[in-house]
This record gives sequence, C-alpha cells and structure tokens, in this order.
Amino acid sequence: MSDRKASTSVLALILAMVLSVLLVTFSVAAEGEDHPLMKRYPGSEISKSFIKDFDEVVMPTGKSERKGFADSITVKGKVTGIVYQNPKKRSTLEIYQNYEQAMKAAGFEFLFTCADKECGKPGPEDPLLNYRWACFEQRHATAKLARPEGDIFVNLHVCKGTDKTFLGIVESKPMEEGLVKIDADALANEIERTGHASIYGIYFDTDKADVKPESEQALGEIARLLKERPDLKLFVVGHTDSVGSLDYNKDLSIRRARAVVDVLAGTYGISKNRLRGEGVGPLAPVMANNSDGGRAKNRRVELVKQ
Repeated sequence: MSDRKASTSVLALILAMVLSVLLVTFSVAAEGEDHPLMKRYPGSEISKSFIKDFDEVVMPTGKSERKGFADSITVKGKVTGIVYQNPKKRSTLEIYQNYEQAMKAAGFEFLFTCADKECGKPGPEDPLLNYRWACFEQRHATAKLARPEGDIFVNLHVCKGTDKTFLGIVESKPMEEGLVKIDADALANEIERTGHASIYGIYFDTDKADVKPESEQALGEIARLLKERPDLKLFVVGHTDSVGSLDYNKDLSIRRARAVVDVLAGTYGISKNRLRGEGVGPLAPVMANNSDGGRAKNRRVELVKQ
C-alpha cells in the first residue's frame, strides 16, 4: 500500500471514529445522560441537563441583539437540554467543528451559524439553555434534520469564556390532544359561576368551518348539558387568533359557531331556538397572540348563557 493510500485510510478511520462518538441511532433520552442523537465531545462532563416531554422553544436564526434575536423560530416537541463542561486544553473551534462535522454527515440543514462578534451584541439569556451571548470565543449553530416522523432541531453553542458547550435538542411532534375531557356537569358549574365556558375540544381545519369528527366527545357533553337543563339557552361564540385580517377572522368565527349549532341541532336533536351562533374573531383573546401556544388558546368556542 502506498503512503498516500495509507494516509487516506487512516484519515477515513479517524473520521469514522469521530462520527461514531458523536452520532448514534435515535432512541430514548434520559436525564443526566447524553442525548442518543449526539454523544458528548470526549472528555466533557455534564454539569446540567433536563428533559421536557412537550414544550415550546425559541431558537435563534439571527444574531443576538440587546432585546433579543434579530430572527428566530419557535418549535414544539420533546425538549432535551444539556450543558457540558469542556475538557481542558481544547479550543472552542475544535469542539464546535466536531459537532458540526457530525451534524453535516447526518444530513442536518444549518439555519444559522456564527462565530465571535458575528453572533451579535451581548443580549438577553438564551431562551432554552439560559446562557448569555457574550462569552469569549463563542461559536453557535442552529440546525434542522427533516424526518417523516418529525423534524429535529439542534441549538449548539460552544463558549470559551465559561468553557462550556450548550446543547439543546427539540424533537418536534404534535401535542397529544384529547387528554382533557369535556364534562357536562363541569360545564354547568362553570356557566352558572361565570356565565360562560370555553371549549377546546371542538376542532376545525385551518381556515375552514367544518366541524371535524374528533369533536364528537365535546359536542356530546354539550348536548347532554342542554338535555339535562331544558330551560338553558346558549350563545355559541366563535373565537380565532389574530393571524389574518379582522373581517376575515370575524366571518370565520361566525361560520364556525353556526356550524356547531347545526351539528347540535342536526345530530343531537337540540332545538335551534335554544342556540344562537355568533363570532367575535380575535377581539376577546385570553392570551397574547405572539406565540403558537397563545394563538392556540385564543382559538376556541365559548358557551355563553343567554
């Protein structure tokens, strides 16, 4: 074997060893351990870690500014956060490039990268791992791996000032719905106590007013409430988030409310004389509309006692 071929073979072996250290198959992560997606840089020690089964995370896609990031994305799913104490005598560049190389080999798309002053001005604490974007010799990457079963987002920040690597991983997935059941007795108590009750178990496709089959449990309990209390009359009020124009959202909320009335009358035999569908669009939010979670809370149907 020639010296050139031998050198190439050794280089390939070293690269394979690096990737095997950093990148493994997907499995279940546990607190206090490396995430199965990426092993730690050799010699690093975990100083902090956490796992949340479902949460909403802001990830930077632009440089840091004093009041936040120039640009960012919000992703939801299983969140793993790990802070590593870096080994001594290893540069930020060396540690960062090992992670970067592993992510490239796995097919990640890099949404944002920066080094040192390119990362921006000292700003607020990072929203995921609570480090400040002002450390010495810092390097950052926000990356995405597209998968049919749910995209994976990585927030990587290596810092010489604290000699730490901050690794945040979000395995995006839809929130498991239908865990909170609507109960006729609880609805009755809420309406008698406050005059209204919010319903989050009635579902529509985006920009449509057709009631989806998954709404059956909630609609059945509303019908039971009305049958058990024959004197009760209700306004069925549709609410939306603020995405889109006011006129469009008001019209959509009215159509959705009247669709609910139609189903209660047609499927469950409730007299339309006891129900009136109205809509107010985004005019009565229960949360700010600047996050996915807030917008989801504002999209609802309310039962209001006439």
